[in-house]
Amino acid sequence: MKIRIGIASQTLSLLDEHGGLVKAYSISSSRFGTGERSGSFRTPRGLHVIRAKIGKDRPVNTVFVRRRPTGEIYSAELSEKFPDRDWILTRILWLSGLEPGFNRHGEVDTMKRYIYIHGSPDTAEMGKPGSIGCIRMRNEDLIDLFERVEAGTEVEILESD
Repeated sequence: MKIRIGIASQTLSLLDEHGGLVKAYSISSSRFGTGERSGSFRTPRGLHVIRAKIGKDRPVNTVFVRRRPTGEIYSAELSEKFPDRDWILTRILWLSGLEPGFNRHGEVDTMKRYIYIHGSPDTAEMGKPGSIGCIRMRNEDLIDLFERVEAGTEVEILESD
């Protein structure tokens, strides 16, 4: 399996070993556009791998902070209590860049920037940029993807499709 993310179409495509489409999902990338530099809050481009899968068997809407479950389950009430939180929910696929000097090492290191594919509140709009660097997905879509891929799966993030 391989993942291809198209920033222009706001789509994540799961591909088989021959490049055939297995399933497509609507996503939300960074509202600040694309870019690799640390602190830019942009979605990094290029070749990556899933470095780690986090959250297996956790309930839908489990809240994560620093890749650890907080013990909270996301709700409208919790959202009202913490209106400025960047919600990372349900599962995390932590990405690591494969291209030294572009998205790996130094000021452009995707993994050190904590760039994930992660779940979002149901109210988060998909199909248009809205994150602060990560790839957001609907929780049910992320669970489906999480079960289909392994750590080490290649992820390519492209400006266009």
